[in-house]
Amino acid sequence: MVASAAASPQSPPAVVSARDGAPLPTPPLARASVLSAAAAVAVVLSATSNAYGYHRDELYFRMLPAAWGYVDQPPLAPALARGVSALVDQPWALRVPSTLAAIVTVLLTALVTRELGGGHRAQTLAAWGVGFGAYPLAFGHLLLTSGIDLMMWVALLLALVRALVRSGTAAGRRWWLGVGAAAGLATYDKLLVSLLVAALVTGIAVAGPWRLPWRWVGLGAVLGLVLALPTVVFQATHGWPQIEMGRALGSKHASETRVLMWPLLLLLLGPLLVPIWARGWWQLLRSPRWRPVRGLAVAFVALLALTFVGGGQVYYPLGLLVVLFAAGCVGADEVGRRGWRTLVVGVSLNGLVAAVISLQLVPVSVLALTPVIAVNQAAGDQVGWPTYVRQVGGVYDALPPAERAVALVVAGNYGEAGAIDRYGATYGLPRPFSGHNALAEEAPPDTRAPAVVVGEGAVRVASRFATCAVVTRLDNGADLAHPVDNEEQGEPVAVCRDPRQTWAQVWPAFRHLD
Repeated sequence: MVASAAASPQSPPAVVSARDGAPLPTPPLARASVLSAAAAVAVVLSATSNAYGYHRDELYFRMLPAAWGYVDQPPLAPALARGVSALVDQPWALRVPSTLAAIVTVLLTALVTRELGGGHRAQTLAAWGVGFGAYPLAFGHLLLTSGIDLMMWVALLLALVRALVRSGTAAGRRWWLGVGAAAGLATYDKLLVSLLVAALVTGIAVAGPWRLPWRWVGLGAVLGLVLALPTVVFQATHGWPQIEMGRALGSKHASETRVLMWPLLLLLLGPLLVPIWARGWWQLLRSPRWRPVRGLAVAFVALLALTFVGGGQVYYPLGLLVVLFAAGCVGADEVGRRGWRTLVVGVSLNGLVAAVISLQLVPVSVLALTPVIAVNQAAGDQVGWPTYVRQVGGVYDALPPAERAVALVVAGNYGEAGAIDRYGATYGLPRPFSGHNALAEEAPPDTRAPAVVVGEGAVRVASRFATCAVVTRLDNGADLAHPVDNEEQGEPVAVCRDPRQTWAQVWPAFRHLD
């Protein structure tokens, strides 16, 4: 994939800062190689964007009402999902924003490498390596908050690197405004940028530089706060729901995350790229030529610690890891022809394995026979939704006409609710209710109507009804010779009649955050 750069002249590693603090000339941009990597990512993601079906998060996003924020996230991803699905309601269309974010991430990564003194070969390696890294490729394939967040983190880090490397110039000082702008805008997608900011503050406090243009740093902070103000106001006026959501995620995932984050750290970009980003971390920490950005190495350790303590998701360190990889690629200008060929082979093999795991290249008919789902749960989360809704529709259609005229459909989680919202009209299903996350804000009518209840919630609240009988269980094997064991497979579909209280009174038992 990256062999086109092999013939480029070998150049010595650049020093990012001269003795007097003025930056040395930045290497030329490897325009052809970087743009070819971005184009390849665009083609591959577009060609595979309709492989299986909607992801559960995509189904959730497209049904959320317009709002400044939700209990579990800021407004950007749902707004994109609503806007796109209003025009073309298909998975491939919904994923266009993610593809664009992945392309921008590739370009930003190459610019970070260039800013650190990396020449043509280093920029080429960085662009292709990140573009076809395991998690960046997976995030670019689906409309998830994580893909947009990765782009925003790398944008913030590029601005920070420029501000630190060019600190002796007026242009460099103005890049602190870019840092603030990226941090503020990132809050519209996820509030995780606060972890990155905390880690960076820690890194600079420990490793420097301590002589900063504080006026510009302050202006950047003010700009970030102004841009983040709508999100902050929403949180403040709604009782800081993200804190409650964080606690819920921590209680569910913390023990697992604290164990898995360490081996999965080797898989975020791919195991064959670990030596490159590990070298980048060490060089950032130890090399005199990178003294202005040494704090990034310490910030990575701080971010790992914050992820471990918070117990959120294993991919949280990815944004900083991309920058470590960009730094490690600078060493590509130091290797000879044989070393370059080894790097090309490693990045190419890593990209091929990542594509198989992340892009659903395996036919869905044999997916259950492969280890793909064990490595990439998102693959399984795209399978079976039309089948599941058809089965729910069959239960609903079997109700006596008098019950069917007033019956509710209640889904146990937002994936089930989103699927019924998307496909249910075909089977005459009404808009579903769900107590999961933001969907719980829309409560059912204050009646004692019967309901078709999907998921384990039916079992959990069965005692609140006179009768609550499981009629069937969801099974994607109805359409697949080899059923896929995803989160919905085998979940009960029950008919619950005569609630002992009205639905408005029963509803709190259905509410849950996770």
